[in-house]
Amino acid sequence: MSQLLAERPQGPELRAVRAGGRRLRVLRTPGGAVALRVDPRTAAVCGVLTVLLLVVAVLGVGTGDYPLSPGEVVRTLLGGGDQSSAFIVETLRLPRVLCALLVGGSLGLAGAIFQTLTRNPLGSPDVVGFTYGSATGAVAAITLAGADGAAVSAGAIGGGLATAALVLALAWRHGIQGYRLVLVGIGLGLLLRSVTDYLLTRARYEDAVTSVVWITGSLNGRGWEDVRPLALALVVLLPATLLLARTLRTLELGDDLARALGAPVERGRVALVAVAVALTAVATAAAGPIAFVALAAPQIARRLTGAPGPNLVPAMLTGALLLEASDLAAQRIWPGRDLPVGVVTGVVGGLFLCWLLGREWRGRRRTG
Repeated sequence: MSQLLAERPQGPELRAVRAGGRRLRVLRTPGGAVALRVDPRTAAVCGVLTVLLLVVAVLGVGTGDYPLSPGEVVRTLLGGGDQSSAFIVETLRLPRVLCALLVGGSLGLAGAIFQTLTRNPLGSPDVVGFTYGSATGAVAAITLAGADGAAVSAGAIGGGLATAALVLALAWRHGIQGYRLVLVGIGLGLLLRSVTDYLLTRARYEDAVTSVVWITGSLNGRGWEDVRPLALALVVLLPATLLLARTLRTLELGDDLARALGAPVERGRVALVAVAVALTAVATAAAGPIAFVALAAPQIARRLTGAPGPNLVPAMLTGALLLEASDLAAQRIWPGRDLPVGVVTGVVGGLFLCWLLGREWRGRRRTG
């Protein structure tokens, strides 16, 4: 299955192998207890995405009514700016940029998990209804209880988790199958969207306006109080995702082969769905139901790396870059007025979805 090309006998072993036609690097400890397989192209893509993230983040921090040059932003972040620049960067703009990066990374990671589990490029949380559940929970908290701030976030998380539990219960039949999860999620998402529309029609004008702004998806006015709980959640969820990555790669081979390899198929699938739902819920609670990032980021990452598998880290970096770049565009498209970032991601994601569906249709036509 793989061919040994080179070996260093002393220190950590560095081996070059070929797998699936790709040249990989494998790092091993002297005893062979720990091994790390590295795809040079994937590593290069992650490096480029990280550099682009830093560039876009600096531009985002410098954008606003009081613009700052990239040099001023970097100098201020390193502690060398004046008092006014420090206030603008650290208090007003840096939390928004960090929130965009964390939300985009969470959605990209959740999308990669769902698309791998369902083996369907449309199997992202915003398509299968989980973000609609969060939106319904938040709108219910605003319109029925007059909630704001943390209470709205709690309603969004509760709505997302309750929706996920209901989808899993309805889709469960001797285990969870990808196509059932997608179909049940789409149907329940449409139902929840109708519930949200009904709540808006019965709400007071002020509550309806607040709800509409929230369900559009926006990063306007985000502060450290939004960044801290999101970062804390990711401190727990990101390691959990990486620990489950091997199970996810095994499940991608199919249930029968995964069982033959000794993988806990149903237990692993439920754990992965729980982690992906939690990632979606905390991201939605922080910025509202941002559309299409979870759908597009894993697909773009896979095409950039050209590697099989879930591509979790590239998908996370791509999602963060997509959302921060979209937020930067939302601030500059209409000078003097910040558009909700969900408007920009909706346009970009709709175009990407049309391209993806057209590509699938042309592929089936050629093979049919």
